[in-house]
Amino acid sequence: MDRDSLRRLRAQPGYLKFLSAATLARVSDEMFSVGVVLLVLDRTDSPALAGATVAAITLPSMISGPLLGAWLDLTGRRRTLMVIDQIVIATVLVALVLLIGHAPAWLIPLVAVPAGITYPLSFGGFTSMIPALVPGELLPPANAVETTSFNAALVIGPALAGTLSALAGPATPLLVEAALALAALALIVRIPGLDAPPEQADKRTLWGIAVDGLRQIVLVPQLRGVTAAAAFGMAGLGLLTVAFPLFAVDHLGVERSASGYMWAAFAVGSTLGALSLVRIQRRFPPERIVVAGYATFGLLMMTWPLAGSLPVFLVLVSLASMVDGPALASQFAVRQQYVPPSLYGQVFTSAVGLKVGSFALGAALAGAVVTGLGSAEALVLAATLQIVAAVVGVTLMSLPGRPAQDAAARRSAARRA
Repeated sequence: MDRDSLRRLRAQPGYLKFLSAATLARVSDEMFSVGVVLLVLDRTDSPALAGATVAAITLPSMISGPLLGAWLDLTGRRRTLMVIDQIVIATVLVALVLLIGHAPAWLIPLVAVPAGITYPLSFGGFTSMIPALVPGELLPPANAVETTSFNAALVIGPALAGTLSALAGPATPLLVEAALALAALALIVRIPGLDAPPEQADKRTLWGIAVDGLRQIVLVPQLRGVTAAAAFGMAGLGLLTVAFPLFAVDHLGVERSASGYMWAAFAVGSTLGALSLVRIQRRFPPERIVVAGYATFGLLMMTWPLAGSLPVFLVLVSLASMVDGPALASQFAVRQQYVPPSLYGQVFTSAVGLKVGSFALGAALAGAVVTGLGSAEALVLAATLQIVAAVVGVTLMSLPGRPAQDAAARRSAARRA
């Protein structure tokens, strides 16, 4: 990415505060899947409960995502939801520290559910604001920076959770995560113009916007294919929440806390790929980059079980994930290209809700898969799902649907309105 693009992005009013708040909120969220798994395994030694707890904070997104996005588009009151999101997650984290290992196992996932309701906001909710903050010519570098925000959180969050668990005890990561959520809240309330009038001043209803956004995803081939591919890919990544810590012990001879560094290696590779391959995103249609990225990522993941030491494993993870960065940035570009601005919030949060929900399904099954098949076999299954994602994406894009140019024309018309 060129320096001029970065300079121009920094000069956009409110952009730096937006990026800082989004990244802090995501760091907090990304600590969870490592921190809570390590805490549950330490206090209960139950892979099934660890996976169920991760699923409980992510699965509600499949339902709440479309409604949250519709509410954002209908009211424009982004600040209120963002503040609620951070307060709820901080409260739930403290409750989990107090209850895990001391309360009945069935209660733990139920305690996590409230935080899952607003979970899509830290991801799709923030991302949907980018077109309102930066001009069209800066969207490619802004998308790359947004991918970097996701991946910086994925580097810092899991690594911090693993390190704190090893040095200060397994409860510490969740308490630090709660503190970071509150710090993000302090930044959120300072973002200028966060609450803005809705794109269209009409009498649309919450359900009407939700239906319109979902219809957009289903009818436009590019959106349909990319969204479905992302769902399969995230289900595969969900398996890694339990597979990583157990693979570390079973095959690499290191502590479970090393799983934090595995996720960090994943994010480092993805970040490097997103920033160094911006030119590819400008040369090829974004939907093609997405499906090619999933296929290549899956093939490279097949090498992970071959690693005989942690350093080798981390290198293999980083190399494979280099193709994940451009694929993620291209997902943003597909939505920006084929979604009318009046539906940005709804479509972005719906897509994120489906992805996070799919991640939850993978995490929910991870305990059974790792226990029944083995941690190495779980890695192979996760890799296979990435390849399946590419096949599903290509297939759905080839089916008839609303012509892409019609969607683009509607987007231009909405901007002129």
